[in-house]
Order: sequence, then structure tokens, then C-alpha cells
Amino acid sequence: MNRQSDNKEDLPSFATLVELLRWRALHEPDQTGYTFLADGDQQELRLTYKELDRRARHISAEINSLGAAGQPVLLVLPSGLDFIAAFFGCLYSGSIVVTAYPPRPNRQSDRVAVILRDSGATVIITQEKIRTVMKTSVEGLGNIDHLQWITTDDLDKCPDSTWNPADINTDSLALIQYTSGSTAQPNGVMVSHGNILHNSLITATAYQASPTDICVGWLPMTHDMGLIGNMLQPLYIGCHYIFMTPEHFLVRPIRWLRAISKYQATASGGPNFAFDYCAQKIKPKLRDELDLSHWDLAYTGAEIIRSETLERFSAAFAPCGFKREAFYPCYGLAESTLFVTGGSKSALPVERNFNTDALGKMRVASEEGNKKSSEQSHALVGCGLPLLDQQVIIVDPETCIRCSGDQIGEIWISGPSVAKGYWRQPHKTEQVFKAYLKDSEDGPYLRSGDMGFIYDDELFISGRLKDLIIVAGTNHFPVDIEITVENCHQAVRSNCVGAISADLDGAERLVVIAEIDRHFLKEQKQENAEAAGVSITGLDTVTAAIRGAISKNHDLSVYDICLIRQSTIPKTASAKIQRHVCRQRYLAGELILVKS
Repeated sequence: MNRQSDNKEDLPSFATLVELLRWRALHEPDQTGYTFLADGDQQELRLTYKELDRRARHISAEINSLGAAGQPVLLVLPSGLDFIAAFFGCLYSGSIVVTAYPPRPNRQSDRVAVILRDSGATVIITQEKIRTVMKTSVEGLGNIDHLQWITTDDLDKCPDSTWNPADINTDSLALIQYTSGSTAQPNGVMVSHGNILHNSLITATAYQASPTDICVGWLPMTHDMGLIGNMLQPLYIGCHYIFMTPEHFLVRPIRWLRAISKYQATASGGPNFAFDYCAQKIKPKLRDELDLSHWDLAYTGAEIIRSETLERFSAAFAPCGFKREAFYPCYGLAESTLFVTGGSKSALPVERNFNTDALGKMRVASEEGNKKSSEQSHALVGCGLPLLDQQVIIVDPETCIRCSGDQIGEIWISGPSVAKGYWRQPHKTEQVFKAYLKDSEDGPYLRSGDMGFIYDDELFISGRLKDLIIVAGTNHFPVDIEITVENCHQAVRSNCVGAISADLDGAERLVVIAEIDRHFLKEQKQENAEAAGVSITGLDTVTAAIRGAISKNHDLSVYDICLIRQSTIPKTASAKIQRHVCRQRYLAGELILVKS
């Protein structure tokens, strides 16, 4: 199914991202395209389209001088103006951008090493201080003498070099976007210039975007939502983008909302956890300074969207002028560039309740009479439908036959935004990107690996196919169990629970891994010291609460509960729980457990 938009505004049409930036530099040279809040608050570093074009041409000439034109080039840079310039410098040389988040000092980065090895990049663009760290973190690859380095620190001091336009077109690869690895090892998604420009068009159409919009963001530019949705989308629209690093947001989430308030931003968003994080961490006295009345597009995606989160955030920031109808739930994935489905911008988010038992049996049964989730009903947030020439269908992942309206199945996608496949993985590309319906032979479709259904002209996401927990023949979506655990005891940290299944003692068993708040542990140690000899500790009560809540809400017995230290559960760059890594660490006995 798909949904046509009522937005009739003609948007610019270009064959490549290079054409897009060159056009902006020619027609709007002095317009500020990007403002980087270097300290997360007041320190503004600005980049006009003319200056971005100049820096991109310079970096392109450096790449060409190393003989890497048209080849994969690895960007290992933090979010900032250097990243943006380096990204377009690669495109200007006809090279393929590969991104990786900089490794931390004194830590080996397995992800950087995997990406470097898989992409085959021989040129790395970074900063001098990161280069020093990088040389240590890629030692595991063996001989690294073949690598060539470009550091952005002194490029502006070098004389201008001659730039020659690359011979690229709409089908040329612009990016190898490595997936977050929330369910498996990261795969390099091959994204073309045409993919990005088409996805920008449907996103702009869905958002009813305008050059007068003001966008604010913090998501890492190495992540598809931060790169395609936050960095490139404003360039396509021609609007101003103000941003900070993810670290600035995570340390003080008020910075994100303060920037939205200060610049009177109209558009900003992030994963579900970001809105939950703000509602939890930003105290009422700090909210008084905020004006969120201009924010009319608060897009949220990249993970399961929780009805409770929308309600909690709306209630917390309504006094600041935030409107619940500003929430824009959407669905997307790197394999389809980014945006796949969304609803009506001006409407309230669509929230529906469905029978919990039916969902476990992969069926759809409405519980319209129930206003909130209960033991019998479960609230899900709709993610709209595809726009323009995109298509989404629901398919039985085993039979590859289209599901009936009351069945949950795998989400299959077709359209010009679907990427070209996985880099250097022809077999996996065939499996994932070239699926056909068995009965009608319609296709090809992209198999998303996400489970969901379409109800009342709205796509609902229920979970990941690979994460599905099957115990005693009954299906359970881990996110449902994780929400139950988060809500059962104040010691369990939000968005820090992993529900996994493992083959243990000859059967598939449920294991729960949960981070425990360090302040709770400190309080418990004090109480235990004052009441020596008490047999039931604070951690015992947490474990009992988890077992009881899962038994009551899911009719499941938990095989094992692992209470772990704060900030140790594996997550992706966009804060998704890496359940496959949780499973690996559990089976290997590598989880860092807390003690009474």
C-alpha cells in the first residue's frame, strides 16, 4: 500500500548530490547551511554553501592526488563541520563515502577495524589526534602501512588545488552505510546518489518541508538517521541546520531542547529513547526557560515507538508550548536509504490497542474499547504508509506469500529508495534485496527483517524477525518483555533491558539482562550495612519483581535474570539494544553483574 501526498510544492531535481551542492553554492553562496554548536551551547561555527563547496573541492583534490578517486574512502571524524566537508569532498572526487565513529582513546575499536577491512578503503580522512588513536585501534588488521591518511586540521592552510569534476551519475554509489549491528554483524549497504535524492524527496514531501524551516539535531553523522535525515535533508530543502555532538546531548539533554528553543526550530527528532531521556532527566525548573511552541515536526523512529513515551514527553513539555500533534512517528532503515513510511504531519499520532494473546500468535485483533495497555491489550503506535512511488507489503517470512489483513508478517519494501545491496556480499544481496512473492512472483522486494502489519491504513511495527523469542511454541516480541521489566521496579534503568532467548538445558529459554541504577545500589549497600543479617537484599526484590511481572503479563517463566552494572549493556550508536551481543556475552559469561 502507499499514500499520496497533498503537498504540491515543486522540489529541485538533481542527478547527484554534487550537482545539488554546486547549485546551492552558485545560487545561494552566502546562505548559512550549517551551524555547529562546538560546546553544545553557545560556541557557533558556521558554514555557508560557498565555503562548503570550496572545502569539498580542496579535499577532493587531496583524494585525487592519492589515487583514490572513485574508491571507498573511510571517514573517521566526530560530528562537526569537518565531517560535512570531508563527506562532500569524497563525493566531489567520485569516491564512495564510508563512515565510522572515532574510537575512544586507549580502547581498540573492533567496529572500525571491521569496517576498514570489509570496505577495502585505503584512504582515511580524520583529525590528527584521532589518527594517533586509530593507528593503535587498527593494529589487529596486521600490516597497515598501505593506508594513506588525510587530516583535516591544516587543510585550510594549504594552497587551493585544481579540482576536476568526477564522472558520476544518479546510479553512482555515494555511500556504503554500515548498519548499526543491532541484530547481527554490520553490513555495508550500497547507497547511490539517486537513492539519497529520491529519499530526500519523499521525506520532504512527508514533512511538508520548506526552506524557511529551521532544523536542530544531535544524532551521530555516522548513523543513517543522523546522516541522511539530519545532515543531508536540510541541504536538499535549502534550510538551516544547527547541530551538536551526541556526547553533548547525552551529558546534558537540556542542550537539545534549549537549542530548539533558542533558534525557534521547526523540525527536530530522534529515536524513542531520546524523548524518554529528556522527560526523565530535565527537571521542571529547567523546563521553565524553554519555548517549544515553534516545534511542529518532532519525528521519531529508528526503534519501536512507545505510546507511553509520547504521553510522558507531551505532558512534561506541554507547559513549554510543545504540542502532542507535533510528534511524527515514522519507519525506516538503512537498506531503504532511510525513510519508508510516515503519516499526516498535522494529525495526532495514531495509537491503537491490540489483543496481547493474538499478537503472540502472530495475529491482529483490535482492542478498541481499551484506552491503555493492560494484561489483555497492548498499545502500538502507527507509522503511517509509504508515499509517492514506494510500496510496502506484509509477507509470511517462511512461505513468502502475502499475509491476510489479520496476520503479522515481515515488512517487504520496493521503490527507488531501496539501496543497491550489500557491499561485497552478492549472496546476501540476493536473499535480502531480491525477494519475490512465491505465488505471484511479484518483485523484487527488500526484506526488511522487521515484523509488522497494516491496520486501518496504518503500518504498525511489532519487532525484529531475528529477535523473536519462541518459548513452548508461543511467539513473544522482546520489546514487550523489556517494557514490562523496565516498569516493574524503579531500580531498572529505562532503555537498558535486553530480553533474549538461548538454547539452554535442551530447550529454548528466556533470559533477561537489565541494568541497575547505580544510585539504587549505593542506597542498598548502606541499608544492608545497617541491617546486617537480612536475608532478602534489594537485588532480590528486583529479581522477584521481574519474575512476577513477566509471569503476570506474558505467562512466561524466566530461566535466568542478569542484573548488570549501569552503562554496560551493548547498544548501537543510535541506542538500540544489541540483543545478539547480549546473547553472546551471556553465553560466554562476560556480563558485568552487580553485587549486593
